[in-house]
Amino acid sequence: MKIIAVNAGSSSLKFQLLSMPEETVIASGVIERIGLPDGVFTIKQNGDKDSLTEDIPDHTVAVEMLLKTLVDKNIVESYEDIAGVGHRVVHGGEKFSDSVLIDDTVIKAIEEVSDLAPLHNPANLTGIRAFQKALPDKPMVAVFDTAFHQTMEEDAYMYSTPYDWYEKYGVRKYGFHGTSHKFVSQRTADILGQDVKDLKTIVLHIGNGASLCAVDRGKSVDTSMGFTPLAGISMGTRSGDIDPAIIEFISTKESKTIQEVMNDLNKGSGYLGVSRVSSDSRDLWEAAYKGDEKAMLAIRKQAKMIADYIGAYFIQMQGVDAIVFTAGVGENAPNTRELIVERLEALGAKLDKEANEVRGEEKIISTPDSKVKLLVVPTNEEVMIARDTQRLMNEK
Repeated sequence: MKIIAVNAGSSSLKFQLLSMPEETVIASGVIERIGLPDGVFTIKQNGDKDSLTEDIPDHTVAVEMLLKTLVDKNIVESYEDIAGVGHRVVHGGEKFSDSVLIDDTVIKAIEEVSDLAPLHNPANLTGIRAFQKALPDKPMVAVFDTAFHQTMEEDAYMYSTPYDWYEKYGVRKYGFHGTSHKFVSQRTADILGQDVKDLKTIVLHIGNGASLCAVDRGKSVDTSMGFTPLAGISMGTRSGDIDPAIIEFISTKESKTIQEVMNDLNKGSGYLGVSRVSSDSRDLWEAAYKGDEKAMLAIRKQAKMIADYIGAYFIQMQGVDAIVFTAGVGENAPNTRELIVERLEALGAKLDKEANEVRGEEKIISTPDSKVKLLVVPTNEEVMIARDTQRLMNEK
C-alpha cells in the first residue's frame, strides 16, 4: 500500500510517499512559501528533482498541487492508490500516548493543547484539514512528537514547581523528537540482532535541535527536552538548561521584556551564542581548526552536557547496552562523536576511530572490547509515521 507521511509547517509542507510494508520511498519533496509570493514546489523521484515556482495561496491549494503532480507524473495512477496519510503533530500533551486515527474528537484535543505548541500544532492542523478536504474518504493518522515519552514516570516528568501549575496549565516535562527516538531505538535493536525489550539504549538526536532519550526495554523513561524544546543540552541556537533566574537578571540589566530574553535563549544562544560564529557545527569546527577558542568552547560545552546526561541515564537505567548517534550532527560529524565518547571512559565505552569516519550510514563504531555498543543510525521519522499509519489502519 502507498502512504503519504506529512509534516506541515505554517508556510511549508514536507512529504514522502512510501510503499508499505517495504518502507520504500517512492517520491518525496517540499512545498515552501505557502501563502507568500513565489511559492516553491520541489519533488524528487528516482533520483530526479523537479522544481516549480508559482504563488501557492494556502495549504489546500498546496495539497491539491501535490496530489495532481503525483498523478500527472504517473507516480500513482489515481488518488485511489493512496491508502492513507500520516501527519506529524508536534504536541499531544497528556492526551495521547500513541499515534491515533484522526476524527473530530482528535482534532478538538489537538486544538486544546495548541497553547503548548503555538507555532506548530495550528500548522499541523492546517495540513490535516487540507488533506481531509482533498482525500475525504482516506484514513488519516496523527503521529505525535510527544507520545513516545508518555511512558515516563511521574518523578521524571514533574517539575519541582507549584503543583497547581501542573493541574491548571499542564506544566511538566513532555519531551520531543519522540518519533525519531522510537525509530532509532527499534532500528538499533534490529542491527544488534536483539529484541528492543531486552536493551537499555541512550539515543542522541543531535541536530540543530537536539535531545537525548533513555530508552529502557523499548520505553522512554527520561528525555532531555522538557515543557518546551528549549530545555536539555545546548543546540544550534537554543541554550538548553540554564538557571531560570538569568531571565529576570538579563531582563533588568538590558531593559528587555521576558519575550525578548526568551527569543535570545531560543534563537541567539547555543552554538551561535557562545561562538558568535554560526549555528552550524561544520562552521564551528572549521573555525575551531583555525584557532577560534569560542567556537571550540561551544562544541565542548555541548559535549559536556551530553556526557552529563548520559551519566545520569546510565544510573537511572542501572546500565546501558547501546549509545546511538542520530540526526544531522550525530550522523555526520565524526569529530563531535569522538569528543563526546572521550568523556565516557568511566562507562567502558571505546571508539573505533576508523569506523567512526562514517557519515550518514548505519554502523557500529565501537571497538570489539567496548563495554557499551556505540552506533550511528540515521533517523527516519517518515518511515515511523508510515509504520504507525499502516498499523492503525490494519487495526481499524
